[in-house]
Amino acid sequence: MSAATIQAYPAPARPVAGREYHRWMRDEPTAGAELDEAADTFLQVRPRLFGIAYRVLGSASDAEDVVQEAWLRWQRYDRSTVDDPRAFLATTTTRLAINVAQSARARRETYIGPWLPEPVDTSADPTLGAERDEALGFAVMLLMEKLTPTERAAYVLREAFDYPFSQIAEIIQTSEANTRQLVSRARKHLAAERQAKPVDPAEQRRLLDTFLAAAQTGDLTELESMFAADVVSYADGGGIVRASRIPVRGRETVAKYIRAFAPRFWVGVSLRPVETNGEPAVALVRDGAIFAVVALSSSAEGIDRLLWMMNPQKLARVASVSA
Repeated sequence: MSAATIQAYPAPARPVAGREYHRWMRDEPTAGAELDEAADTFLQVRPRLFGIAYRVLGSASDAEDVVQEAWLRWQRYDRSTVDDPRAFLATTTTRLAINVAQSARARRETYIGPWLPEPVDTSADPTLGAERDEALGFAVMLLMEKLTPTERAAYVLREAFDYPFSQIAEIIQTSEANTRQLVSRARKHLAAERQAKPVDPAEQRRLLDTFLAAAQTGDLTELESMFAADVVSYADGGGIVRASRIPVRGRETVAKYIRAFAPRFWVGVSLRPVETNGEPAVALVRDGAIFAVVALSSSAEGIDRLLWMMNPQKLARVASVSA
């Protein structure tokens, strides 16, 4: 595997990465073979690194930047001093993600309208390199936004990747006792905020299909029958496209809201089933381009969350694989 492969998989490297790579190759006659070995090692763990960064950040583009930075640091590091490359790369990626999450929190305070995680297609890898799919679904990722970046990182490493507390403590640079407290606090917070037990994926898909059929016709009675009493509809347009800038809440209000825009919103739209974040979703296509991804969460009470991802900057990872 050529080290240059890293520069283009799965996203192009920043220009500085290419310049640094070629300068390093020029100055080090034996660098080629060594860097190829480093690239092979990196590619083996790359899905896990992206999975960690994405769960901590909720942004695929930011996660790609973090993973690319981890690669740059790995290629420059004295790798002969590293006993466990997988642990080194996971540590580097997690610490970078925590730093990015801290600055992202400030940016999201000025975000226009509701912020939703950036959807990623998980049809090929439903867990995104993790031991299990925890901390990947939209509803949980939304809730995790209320945790501190360090709490999110500790929770992700433990619940999704099954890292031992001792290793997590080393990664986030705290004591093992404090790490256990961070994870416990995150678990309790998420448990308190979560809705009732979610339905299985097959029922989720059925509800999504039924909802979309009713939404297109504006069938008020059918819409209300599917919603939980405290249903919330979030639309993330990022100030780039037209979307509600506040969450719409309550069974009757959400149903009337969806009926109100039905006549104009669905004109010329086709539906394309996709799997995003390990869950059923639908891409909305107009004029051959995906302009929105719709997902929902539901329980025995009915649909409790409607998620409309419409910010075009967040649709690239779904649009590219659905083309």
